[in-house]
Amino acid sequence: MRLGVRAKLFLISVVLSVASMTAADAYLTTSLTSHMTETIRADLLIRARLVAREAAAGRLDVGGDRAAWDALADGIAASARERVTLIGRDGVVLGDSHVALADLPGVENHATRPEVASALERGEGTAERLSATVGQSMMYAAAIFRRGGVVAGVARVAEPLVEVDRATADVRKLVWLGSAIALALALMLSSAVSKRMSAAIAGLTDTARRMAEGDLSVRTRVDGDDEVAALGKALDRLAGSLARTMTELRTQRDLQGRILDAMHEGVLVLDRDGHVVLVNPALRAMLLLGAESTGKLLLESVRHADLAELLEAARGAHAMAPTEIDLPGLKPRRLLVHASPLLGDDERLLVVFVDVTELRRLESLRRDFVANASHELRTPIAAVRSATETLQDGALGDAEAAARFVDIIDRNAARLQSLVEDMLDLSKLDSKEFKLKRERVELSSVVPIVLGLFRERAEKKGVRLRAELPGAPVAVEGDARAIEHVLSNLVDNAVKYCPGGSEVVVRAAREADRVRLVVSDTGPGIPAEHLPRLFERFYRVDAGRSRELGGTGLGLSIVKHMVEAMRGTVSVESQVGRGSTFAVSLGAAAT
Repeated sequence: MRLGVRAKLFLISVVLSVASMTAADAYLTTSLTSHMTETIRADLLIRARLVAREAAAGRLDVGGDRAAWDALADGIAASARERVTLIGRDGVVLGDSHVALADLPGVENHATRPEVASALERGEGTAERLSATVGQSMMYAAAIFRRGGVVAGVARVAEPLVEVDRATADVRKLVWLGSAIALALALMLSSAVSKRMSAAIAGLTDTARRMAEGDLSVRTRVDGDDEVAALGKALDRLAGSLARTMTELRTQRDLQGRILDAMHEGVLVLDRDGHVVLVNPALRAMLLLGAESTGKLLLESVRHADLAELLEAARGAHAMAPTEIDLPGLKPRRLLVHASPLLGDDERLLVVFVDVTELRRLESLRRDFVANASHELRTPIAAVRSATETLQDGALGDAEAAARFVDIIDRNAARLQSLVEDMLDLSKLDSKEFKLKRERVELSSVVPIVLGLFRERAEKKGVRLRAELPGAPVAVEGDARAIEHVLSNLVDNAVKYCPGGSEVVVRAAREADRVRLVVSDTGPGIPAEHLPRLFERFYRVDAGRSRELGGTGLGLSIVKHMVEAMRGTVSVESQVGRGSTFAVSLGAAAT
C-alpha cells in the first residue's frame, strides 16, 4: 500500500511517541528501584551495626540456650522494626524474630549466605534475594559481633522489598498516564501539521510537473521560511535559470575552444573513415600539420606506421593503454599517445598526444643515479654485515678482534650517513626544494667559521690551515648557508686527501664585479685526465682510497649545483705532486 506524506508523518509521530514513553518508563523505574534499594541497603547496614552492638553487649553464651538468643532477637526486632537474625560463628542460627523457637533447629546453616560470608570475611556485608525461610524478596545486611576481642557471631537484619515494587508500580502508572495524554496531544498536532504540509507539497508537485512540460512562466508563490517554502523558491529560481541555460552552453562551447587552443598537449579527433575533424594548435606544431589538414585523411599528412597501427587498434577497443611513439626529424621527439573511441553513433576517435621527451631524459638520468647510488651503498652495507656476522660467530670473545670489527662497522656506518646526506642534498637541489637567498655575505665572517670546523682534524693529521683575505671587506651576493656548505666540502676534501706536512689555503680576491674564492692545497694533485669529469656524481679519481677515507663521490657535484644556483662558476686546476686549486667565482655584493 502506498502511503502519502501525511500518513508517513502521522506514523512517525506515533512511533516516536511510543518509543519516548517506553524509554521514559525504563529509565525512571530503573533509577527509582536502584535509588530506593541503595537507600534501604545503607539503612539496614546501620541497623545491623546497632544489632551487633546489642548482641555483643549481652552476656549470653554463644553455645548456650537458644531460647534466650531467640528472645533477644525478638526484643531487638521489636525496637528495630525489622527482621533480626542472630547467627553463631559456625553459621548456626541462634535466634530469628520471624522463626518460632520450635522451628529453629530445622533452619539450615547460614554460613554460606552471601551477607553472612561477607561479614565473617570483611566485618559486614549485604545481599538481595528471595528468602527461603519467609518466601519474600528481602534485602539483608549483616555485621559481626565480638566477645572478648574474638568474633562470636553475626547479627543480621532484613527488610522486605515490597515497598520498592509498590513505588515502582506507582511511578510506572504515572509515566504511562502522562505519556498517553502527551501522545494524544502529539497526534492531534501532527495530524494538523501533516495535513498542511501535504497540501503544500501537492501544490509544488503540480508546479514542477508544469515546468517539466515546458511552461516556464508558472511560479509556486509559496510564502514562509520553512523547508517547503525553500523548495518552492528553489523551483521558482530553477524556472528563471532555465532561460539562461542556452546562453551558458554557448559560452561553455567557446571556452572549450579556447582551452583546446591553449593546451600544450595535442588533441586530435577523427571520424569513422579516418578524416581529421578537429586538431588543436599544439598538435599542428608537433606533427607539422597545416590548416588544410582538416577534412583530409590523417595518413595523407602524417606518414607514420606505428601511429597508423595504434589508431586502427583503438577503433576496435573500448579502452586502450597509452602507447609511446618516436617522431624522427631535425628535433626527434617521443610522444605518449592516448586513443579512445568517443561515445555516440558517429564512431569518432579521440587521440591525445603528450610530449614526454624531456620526461624520458630525466628518467634515464634518474636510473643512472639509482644504479650508481646502489653500487655505492652496496660496499659499506656488505662491510657492516660481514663485520656483524664475524662478531656473531665468536669474535666478540676476542677483545682486539671485536674492537677492530666494531671500528669497521663505525667507519662504514659513517660513510652510509654521508652518502644519504649528500644524496638528500642533491635531491633537494634537483627538485628546487633547496631555497637559496640573495643576500650580502661577508667572506671574512664565513671563512674563519669553516676553517674552525676542520682545524682540529687537520692538526691531528699534520695539515696546516690558513686564510689569506684582503684587508678591505670582501662580500659576495649569495646564500650564506650555501657558501659555507661549498667551502666546507672543498676544505674537507683538501684535509682528507692531503698527507701530513701539507698546507691548505683559502683565498679571496675582488675581480671587477666578481669575487674569486680559492681553496688550494699542496697535496698529491689530480691527474689531468680526471679533471673534466671531477664534478660528476659518484666520480672518483681513486675509488678505493676515496671510500677508505669516507668519500661519497657526491661532494663536488653538490658544490657545482650550489655555485650554479647562486649564478656562479666553479673550476679546478691541478698538477700531480704539486697540489690542487679549486676556484669559485661569485657576483660581488653591491657596496
